[in-house]
Amino acid sequence: MAKAKVQEKKVEKAPDNTYEAMFLLAAGHATDMDAALKLVRGVIEKHEGKPIVLKKWDERKLSYEIRGEKRGLYVIAFFTAPAASLVAMVRDVELSDQILRVMVTKADHLNAEEMAAVEPQPIIPREERNPWDRPQWEERPSSGPRRDRPAGKFGRDEEKPEAVGKE
Repeated sequence: MAKAKVQEKKVEKAPDNTYEAMFLLAAGHATDMDAALKLVRGVIEKHEGKPIVLKKWDERKLSYEIRGEKRGLYVIAFFTAPAASLVAMVRDVELSDQILRVMVTKADHLNAEEMAAVEPQPIIPREERNPWDRPQWEERPSSGPRRDRPAGKFGRDEEKPEAVGKE
């Protein structure tokens, strides 16, 4: 019997990519920032990631309730990790009771100084107008017939055919 030579294939480890992740935690974590950052660091390190920058982004009122929470604490994280581990990381966050959401994007274009300099943008309040300052429906400018439909079959300036078989 001839022995088959088994060639060992060297599996090269793919280089780690740099990512930016925005974690949304329940507002209760805002009282103990060290625990919140430790939670985020644990999720990243569990999946072979190496944190570069972890910092509190902001605590804000949410646009809509998420799991019964009306306010949330945003934590921004820059880290390096293998691409294959991101799916497992996002899956763990979805199953977590403590982290409401996460959004991960690639951040290869940033250097360490730019990552450390990231700060939240201020919330600019919307200008409210009084109802009596708004024009009435009849006073609003009219641009004529609708032009959002193409001309042609049942388009503008054509009438729909009568129903067939009705008499």
